[in-house]
Order: sequence, then C-alpha cells, then structure tokens
Amino acid sequence: MQSLEPLRIFVTVAEMGSFTRAADSLGIQKGRASTAVRKLEEDVGVRLLHRTTRSVQLTEDGRAFHVRARDLLAEVDDLHSMFAGDRVALRGRLRVDLPSELARTTFVPALPDFMATYPELELEVSSTDRQVDLAQEGFDCVLRLGPIGDETLIARPLGLLRMVNAASPAYLERYGVPQSLEDLQRREHRTIHFTTMLGAKPYGWEYPDAGGYATLQLPGALHVNNAQTYEAAALAGLGLIQAPLLGIGRYLESGALVEILPEFRRRALAVSLVVAHRSNLSRRVRAFMKWIADVLAPYLE
Repeated sequence: MQSLEPLRIFVTVAEMGSFTRAADSLGIQKGRASTAVRKLEEDVGVRLLHRTTRSVQLTEDGRAFHVRARDLLAEVDDLHSMFAGDRVALRGRLRVDLPSELARTTFVPALPDFMATYPELELEVSSTDRQVDLAQEGFDCVLRLGPIGDETLIARPLGLLRMVNAASPAYLERYGVPQSLEDLQRREHRTIHFTTMLGAKPYGWEYPDAGGYATLQLPGALHVNNAQTYEAAALAGLGLIQAPLLGIGRYLESGALVEILPEFRRRALAVSLVVAHRSNLSRRVRAFMKWIADVLAPYLE
C-alpha cells in the first residue's frame, strides 16, 4: 500500500455504508472512492465489501480488516500529532452535530473565536434534536443530551444542565398557577408533548419522587420534535414545558415565560461529547471538544 488514503476511504465507506456518502464526506469523487477500494482489495487479496445497487456491506474478511485499519489510522494520527502541539495548523473537514437550540443560542454565537483560532479548518455543523448515527452519517463528534443509548460509542461526560418548568403569562392567567402536582391534574393543565420522533410515546411530565423520579401523563393536543418549536409553543401559551435553563433562561429574564413548581423540576440533563471510535479522536476533534467544553462550562452543574 503506497499511502494511507485507500485505508481512509475504505473505513469511511464501510462505516457509512455508501460510496456516495463517503465520497461526499471526504470531499472526493465517487469514482475515486470506488477505484481506491477496488485497488485496496487487489493489494490485500480478498474482497472486503459486498456491493449491491442498494447497499454496501462488509464481508467477513472486511470486518476483521476494518477493525485493524481503523486502529492503524488512529495510531498514525496520534503519531503525526505527537510533537505538533500548536505549531502545526489544524486543517481538513470536521463534521459535528449539535442540539438545535444550543447550536442557535450558545455555540454559533461563540464560533467566531473558534474559527479565528483555526482558520484552515472547514466545519460542517448539523443541528437536530434526533439521535444521529455517527458512523452511518459520517459525524466526527456529536454533543448529546440525555442517555447515550449505545454502549459501543465513546462518550466524554461534561456535566448536567439544570431543567426548569415554565409556562407563558397568558397560559397561567387562563389556567391558574399550579402550586402542587395535584393542581396539575385537578385543574386539567396541559403540556406540550416533546419527542425526538413524532408518533413515539411522549416523555411525560417528570418530577422527583421518593429519592428518584416519577412521571405524570398530562393531557395535551400538541406534539413537537424540535426544541425551537417546543419553546415557541410555550411562548404562544399552548401549554407547560420542561426545558433546560440554558435554552429558556432569556425568556424567564424577560418575563415571556414564568417558572412554575421549582421544587418539582425534571432531573438535570446529562451532557456528553460522543465519538464513534477512538480513531475519531484526531487533533481536529480534540480541539473542537475542548472548545465545546469551555463554552458550556459556565452553564453546567
């Protein structure tokens, strides 16, 4: 093998399950990716991928080769940056995913400093409230709120975001200010249901109970899957919400939303930086993860 590029292309194709998506992620032509993997198979003497018109899957030999190739690339990246420190500029493309509301209110406003520090770095920022598939979608790093949900991923916990219960003044004028959990049910208060996938069971209204947490199922006609829509619905007086203070703090300060039942807040929300494998921990990723941690530090418990 004359260079490591075929290995990088193969690993990307294998993890994304597509020559087209891998080529887009790497910034190369699809034909170049296909040729590189075919030549790699000729060099090692085995078929590494099953190709069909609809999918690309690893063969048995390909799975074993993929593990070794991924580890090798991680070692090479570490070796190249071993003595680099800050002397060598960070270059290349970095693809990350951030929760939509935090991206808008917290990270994007802070990005000028990061991009000025690393002017040769190309950043692709996805902002969504669903749990993306890091490998299949080609993400180098994601910021995840709540449980990780996949033990194969590598997570770096950052801390906890405090949650608050809130509603608009117009809603509280119509339904009254609840003073207890019993008030929530007796006065027929309604919540805005949030799920990352429409049609899934709503999370429910969570509250501390006997050393743990329990859930009330409150009525509500509106279901949303986006943090901005969730907050906008609360501002419109459509129901109660439970949201991170970091996201809605400015609305509480302005009076557009009012905190209710402070003694019955939802459990604090875990915040983690997640990568698919240690091979994703390049200097680019480590620099971005440090910046994210620094930006969030003032808001975490």
